[in-house]
Amino acid sequence: MSDLKQTVVDAFKDKFGEAPTHIVRAPGRVNLIGEHTDYNDGFVMPMAIDRAVWIALRPRTDRGVRLYSIDFDIWGEFSLDNLTKAKGWLEYPKGVAWALQEEGYNLSGWEGVITGDVPRGSGLSSSAALELATARAFFEVSDFDWDATKMALIGQRCENDYVGANTGIMDQLISAAGEEGLALLIDCRSLEVQTAHLPFDTVVVVMDTMTRHSHTDSGYNERREQCEKAADFFDVKALRDVSVEQFEARADGLDDVVRRRARHVITENARTLQAAEAMQEGDALRLGKLMNASHDSLRDDFEVTNDALNIMVECARGQVSCYGARMTGGGFGGCAVALVEADGADAFVKKVSDCYENQTLQEPQLYICEATRGAQSIKL
Repeated sequence: MSDLKQTVVDAFKDKFGEAPTHIVRAPGRVNLIGEHTDYNDGFVMPMAIDRAVWIALRPRTDRGVRLYSIDFDIWGEFSLDNLTKAKGWLEYPKGVAWALQEEGYNLSGWEGVITGDVPRGSGLSSSAALELATARAFFEVSDFDWDATKMALIGQRCENDYVGANTGIMDQLISAAGEEGLALLIDCRSLEVQTAHLPFDTVVVVMDTMTRHSHTDSGYNERREQCEKAADFFDVKALRDVSVEQFEARADGLDDVVRRRARHVITENARTLQAAEAMQEGDALRLGKLMNASHDSLRDDFEVTNDALNIMVECARGQVSCYGARMTGGGFGGCAVALVEADGADAFVKKVSDCYENQTLQEPQLYICEATRGAQSIKL
């Protein structure tokens, strides 16, 4: 954490000639189980990870926002009184400003420096981290109370209505409300959360295939439309309202593709609730089996994996220290996640990296993750 803090502070001093008045951070996330269930009003089990977006900033006296991106080596700026859509990384901060003002928040301008170590397009919610870090920056210079759930909804509105990706609430809510050392079971309809401990002597390993996706140009929106079609068939608000038994009784009435999409979501909701029980009981074996079943369903029924993700998961499952592994995030590339014996984690990382590289000729990035707090202000 301290390395990126120092990076943004030093860069701010370089660009503005003095120290920042505020520092904020917001984490990415890894989802342990519950994929493509969030926009179906279902259940998810993410944890905020120790990779984040950081902003060092100071207030302005006007209603302008000016931001230097260390990662892109570029300046961006906009006026809170004239928000027009364009393309590029600045659309996320701009979209957060738009969503906050649409909800009646009175904003002040600021300027700052931004960086992060959440890999973009990897399935670890770099966009949600950027949205929540921006919301926290506005909180620091404006006069409103911080409410993690409301800020998550602001981030989701930015993503849905400004950027144009129909994501659910999970990414923003875990980035806003994550807790140190814990995963969260989130009910994406009520937005209620329950904390969940990892089974004793286990760790989470994120496995980046180095293949990338984009929600706005992948099959993500198509999958969402297919789920809505299935919900209409069952005459329910969302697939969360259909049990496995109800699905099996009527599934023959759906066309093949929509039936498989619905089967994934409905069984994934059941798996996620079972995973929460397994975590309460400290049952790593059961949790791992549920993670395996989740990946298989995402591969076969929802069809959002790719060759790289499938190879990575198979490499992980081939290690004796691995309880279970699955893709994580929207799919079509990005990361997988594994539940691993803590004592064997370092060897696991090495063996899986070698296995994946041997099969793909692509060097992956694997790292052991710790659960961290959600969006926060950091002392200077």
